[in-house]
Amino acid sequence: MTMTSTVLQRPPAAATSPKQQQQQQAAAVTKVTKPTKPSSGNRSTMAWSNETKMRFSCIDNIGLKQLWKLIALDTGASTKQHNAHHIMLDVEQQQQQQQQQKQSKSNNNNHELQIPCDNLADYLSLQRAAQVQAQTKAQTQQHTQTQAPAQQTPQMSLLKFLAINALELSAPATPHLLQQQQAKPQGWMQLSGHPESIVPMSTGIVRKRIVGIDDSEVHAYRQLCQEPQTSQIVPAYFGMREMQSQHYIELQDLLAGFKDPCVMDIKMGSRTFLESEVSNATLRPDLYQKMIAVDPSAPTAAESEARAITKLRYMTFRESLSSSHSKGFRIEALRLRGRAPVKDLKTCRSSEQISQTIEQFLGARKSVQKELLKRLKHMRLVVEQSEFFNRHEIVGSSIFIVYDDERVGAWLIDFAKSRQLPAQMRVDHRSDWTPGNREEGLLKGMDELIHAFEEIYARNGGHRSCLKI
Repeated sequence: MTMTSTVLQRPPAAATSPKQQQQQQAAAVTKVTKPTKPSSGNRSTMAWSNETKMRFSCIDNIGLKQLWKLIALDTGASTKQHNAHHIMLDVEQQQQQQQQQKQSKSNNNNHELQIPCDNLADYLSLQRAAQVQAQTKAQTQQHTQTQAPAQQTPQMSLLKFLAINALELSAPATPHLLQQQQAKPQGWMQLSGHPESIVPMSTGIVRKRIVGIDDSEVHAYRQLCQEPQTSQIVPAYFGMREMQSQHYIELQDLLAGFKDPCVMDIKMGSRTFLESEVSNATLRPDLYQKMIAVDPSAPTAAESEARAITKLRYMTFRESLSSSHSKGFRIEALRLRGRAPVKDLKTCRSSEQISQTIEQFLGARKSVQKELLKRLKHMRLVVEQSEFFNRHEIVGSSIFIVYDDERVGAWLIDFAKSRQLPAQMRVDHRSDWTPGNREEGLLKGMDELIHAFEEIYARNGGHRSCLKI
């Protein structure tokens, strides 16, 4: 009975057809190469260190943030594809196992009818060989499955590779952006203002520090850029940023594209302080000392006796030292080609001094003089017609002029002290200021500045009639 039972136990290898053997081999290969879930060690390779997180937190390029969104989508898609691949392999393996079971049942039903060998000895030899082959195959599969997790490495897509490299190349996080700023672009300069208030970037943008999200300059640029004509006479506005509890606005770098240019900063208006800044009528000895340090004869008899003055008195005294009070503008600073900036020009106040300074700045370049006159007149016309300027007090703004051998530019800049007027109040920007009327003399200064440029152009043989627009 034992021998009969052995004879009837037909080996699977002998009963499998060539087509079935191919299917079994494919199933074995599928089982060996089936992806395994990454271990915790593999997952740690994609973990971000604190330094890398800090690097990503200070990225100042919006494009990289968009790229990071793509990384997330790419990672999600890869995970879905990976899971789908696992499911397909599992389904295929189950189908093959079911098919093998059916074939095994069919073969068992036919064992009693079919004997593949002519004698028992040959059949037993085939059976032993099949058992040895099965054991060897099982050991090979076990060894391959053990080694597969160690050999597998996470697949990183090209998008993810480029993004991670971009993050590594970005600027590291710093507590104070302005203190750790990289080298300024070649040829960049700042003629006036606080030295650390404006930082040039390498992309044709400057970053200007502001008080906060409700800063007057933010509201000014947002409204100015909505007027098509007005947006042409001011720097382009790219939005506001908050970094390390500091707020900044991003503006067009007006020096970008110029090569060793001549630059002039002209402070506009006959009043460069806000009425709120001089509302306090307290007598201040410190301001009196500042006054007599500049001009000992400036105080009145009453002021000399009190040895103190109000802030309003000091501010109006300071304006009278320059051409601001009389002309409605003053030359703050300038820079000539190949020379260092000149910043001690606030005492340049007479018509002759102003004319000589502007003429030295322009030289004998007739084309530059003509183009600047055209731009200044266009700027004046836009201000006169702008709804924004009709509804705002503009204090402390400047006209920024720059030119080189190929280009000429002129813009109205600095709106930190712009204030919206009450609903029923309007200003013409030319009338004299008295406390409460909010006039600051912006257009008065433009009139005087254009007149000075016209005199220089006419003196050099130009014709005013050709400059009318």
